[in-house]
Amino acid sequence: MKLRLALIGVAAAMFVTGCTTSGPEITKEIFTSSYGTVRDGGYKIPAVPISRVSKQYHRQIVTYNTKEKPGTIIVNTRKKFLYYVLPNNKAVRYGIGVGREGFAWSGEAYVAWKRPWPRWTPPAEMVARQPSLRRYAENGQRPGLTNPLGARALYLFDKNGNDTLYRLHGTPEWHTIGTAASSGCIRLMNQDIIDLYSRVKPGRSSKVVVIQ
Repeated sequence: MKLRLALIGVAAAMFVTGCTTSGPEITKEIFTSSYGTVRDGGYKIPAVPISRVSKQYHRQIVTYNTKEKPGTIIVNTRKKFLYYVLPNNKAVRYGIGVGREGFAWSGEAYVAWKRPWPRWTPPAEMVARQPSLRRYAENGQRPGLTNPLGARALYLFDKNGNDTLYRLHGTPEWHTIGTAASSGCIRLMNQDIIDLYSRVKPGRSSKVVVIQ
């Protein structure tokens, strides 16, 4: 955790203030019907009972005024929204859940690489809190429907090319969207992380800005 905070602290010093919106966001299109059962990578992702998730956290295209270029990801940990910036003052907005690690940082990073159905290795701090996770400490938890990283993971690195140890990832725990989850980084419903994953091309141009 100390390493994480040190790395992100450097990034935070470079924080760009021009990414916030002015005025209310207006929904242009909403994708409430996009949370049905999905067959992907040999897995059957269950449908989300989306009527039980507040409509503000359903994937939607909204007006979004920002100085950031299209393709930038903006994460607002306080409002629990993730934006993928589109041209013409629009963005795809996703609902997110934010764990205690996610609230510990702000600043800039980039998506160095991404992976479908990733393995999950719990950090030492989490193993210390939950000794039952020790069995995953060495080789990680294999991919699957119960894996905490869900169907996709995007790996964030700082400007110096160091792994921040933070991830944008899927989750089977749809009920944690819009909440401060007990652990983890930035989580999206599996149907949403698959959509975001398809839009993001890893590399230093895939800028991520995190605001609190």
